[in-house]
Amino acid sequence: MAVLPDTELHRIIGEESAKALEQGLGVTTAVQLLQHYPRRWIEFGHLSSFRDLPEPGEHVSLIAEVTSVSVRKMQNRRGSLAEVWVADDEGNALKLAFFNGWSVGRQLTQGVRAIFHGKVGSYRERPTLSNPDFTVLVDSDTAGPLDSDTAASANQHASSQEPGEGLDAGQALDPAPAAPRALTRGKTPVPLYPATSNISSFRILDCIEILLATIDFTDWPEPIPAHIRDTEKLPSLGEAYHLIHRPGRMEDPERGLRRMRFHEAFLLQGLLHLRRAQEQHRVARPRPLRTGGLLERFDAALPFILTAGQLSCGELISAELALERPMNRLLQGEVGSGKTLVALRGILQVLEDGGQAALIAPTEVLAAQHERSLRRMLGELAPELGLTLLTGSLNTADRRRALLDIASGTARLVVGTHAVLGDQVHFVDLGLAVIDEQHRFGVQQRDALRQRYELTPHMLVMSATPIPRSVAMTVFGDLELTTLEGLPSGRQPIQTHVVRTVQGPRLMGRVWERIAEEVTAGHQVYVVCPKISEADRREDPETGVHTDQDASVELISQRLAENPLLRETRRAHVHGRMDAAAKEEVMTAFERGEIDVLVCTTVIEVGVDVHNATVMAILDADAFGISTLHQLRGRIGRGGAHGLCLLVTRLPDEHPSLERLDQVAENTDGMTLARLDLERRREGNVLGASQAGRASTLKLLRTIRDEKIIVRAAELLNELSAEDPSWSRYPGLTQSVSEYRDLHEGADEYIHRG
Repeated sequence: MAVLPDTELHRIIGEESAKALEQGLGVTTAVQLLQHYPRRWIEFGHLSSFRDLPEPGEHVSLIAEVTSVSVRKMQNRRGSLAEVWVADDEGNALKLAFFNGWSVGRQLTQGVRAIFHGKVGSYRERPTLSNPDFTVLVDSDTAGPLDSDTAASANQHASSQEPGEGLDAGQALDPAPAAPRALTRGKTPVPLYPATSNISSFRILDCIEILLATIDFTDWPEPIPAHIRDTEKLPSLGEAYHLIHRPGRMEDPERGLRRMRFHEAFLLQGLLHLRRAQEQHRVARPRPLRTGGLLERFDAALPFILTAGQLSCGELISAELALERPMNRLLQGEVGSGKTLVALRGILQVLEDGGQAALIAPTEVLAAQHERSLRRMLGELAPELGLTLLTGSLNTADRRRALLDIASGTARLVVGTHAVLGDQVHFVDLGLAVIDEQHRFGVQQRDALRQRYELTPHMLVMSATPIPRSVAMTVFGDLELTTLEGLPSGRQPIQTHVVRTVQGPRLMGRVWERIAEEVTAGHQVYVVCPKISEADRREDPETGVHTDQDASVELISQRLAENPLLRETRRAHVHGRMDAAAKEEVMTAFERGEIDVLVCTTVIEVGVDVHNATVMAILDADAFGISTLHQLRGRIGRGGAHGLCLLVTRLPDEHPSLERLDQVAENTDGMTLARLDLERRREGNVLGASQAGRASTLKLLRTIRDEKIIVRAAELLNELSAEDPSWSRYPGLTQSVSEYRDLHEGADEYIHRG
């Protein structure tokens, strides 16, 4: 039987092992098992370090040497108890307990080395393993014929298991393991695999070795042509799998993994190449720049001079709008750098050509502020552009009027929220869609406008800190990235400090003093909280675990009312559970300077533009991720005065989240922070819709670490495609890319979605 990548495992390794792999790892096919890579390799003769043991309740696979064994009859029931002490290379000891362990005592003699797999427990405050599976390691260079006890099946567990000696009362025993036996090999590295309670590391190794012995890799498609493998010094596909799973030297796995990283990059680039080729068939209506029109009138009325960065970005966008190929560009620029102004100049070019444009924001607060800001910037031009606001909170009459104006073309510039993406919204001639703060939108939401019309609208997405997937796609060359350099004249950098209240209560007092000083000086302040009320809980941005936080809008509002320094200030609060009208009323009052201190949640994270706000205190700042902290910080210092951001945390020394806060304090560049965020959170689903970093499509590739491999794969694939556009000479590449696309449902839609 020929074993191919999609061959089901039960046909090769048997029903029992295949079921264990499926239940424990979700692995069902040959290629999935080969791509379950070891988490590390231990050189034969070397032992695992017990310092790496996980918490009790977690499963572990480790290599250890037996130092002593004692077997005795149990007092309270029939059978025997074997206590086996093992050691690592550092001399640390670990006790293993086996019930009905007479044969264990014959196999695990002093000096024997073995792989053990089991659930970490605790006995008298020391870690232990109870009834672990094990496989004896035998050096084939020195081993003679194996005795029957070593080679034969040796299930160590009785059919009835009750608490016995060596265990705390009530401690449950693990179920009986698969039969241990000897693993005979030369002095070669031993791979240890990510394992579960359903299947151990050495049983995974058993299955992989059976699989490798069965496969003829000449039957498998080879996506990387021989001349590229030779140029890049890459092993073949079959050789790479052997180097990873059956290495002869400690250097072998990295050679195999490098090939598989390149393999993955090559497949991904191949898929993106095919989608870009199909994208070339999509057509947009060209919107050439016209002289003497809206844009020239707008520029002439500006009370300031455009920066060099705004001009260069504007020229690039203007040139793309004039093409039949739909623009799909990410405009990255620091908060306050003028991204909205650049986008508005592109909008005016489209409107001058007779088209419509949409500016879409993630919140109603931001959408309303954009509408007011655009009216101010456009001045006398605003009435003739039919500027219309469309949000979900409009009453029925206003919503019906807005929909009719959009469908008739009376509304030429539409500002709104996700409501603009609804099925009931029909543009006559949508020429440009601008997505503000794109990290708040899923790709399906952005796709709603691109897919709806026969002529594809141009798309411009903007962000001060792109989410990890967006950074990943710019590395892969899929998004067109434009960086808006510099800040407008008079804008001052923001100083950011981490305030660690564990160093004394005086520090928190100083935060309130600093806020009071700023209000006395005539400025305004944000106090940001991670939750609304004490009943709320926050999800940790690093671990996904829900954690309690003291700082809430309700609690802090009460404390400020009692604070002698701040109780006389004009205070208000705003959060996401307030209705749209109430939020709008508070934000409008804050913009007019009628509120000194605004206690808020991340509802003010994006787009809010109050020039007189100069200080922001973010309480329990460790509850937020890098991107959110940078976005929040960008709300201050927008009017020429110096901005001060205080990241307040109660975390103890050495807590890992302090590093995240320090990174935000030390870096003001959005793209730098995005790359740090990418390193921390991974890429997300780079081929589909998911934005969650833990759901990465990539198995081995990491876009920051492997950027050179990714770029090189793109260069070589482009050269190959230029010589042979249909890949007719490379059937292995065609087949592999097709299978790769099928394995990632929705991947073939990614390019359309941006």
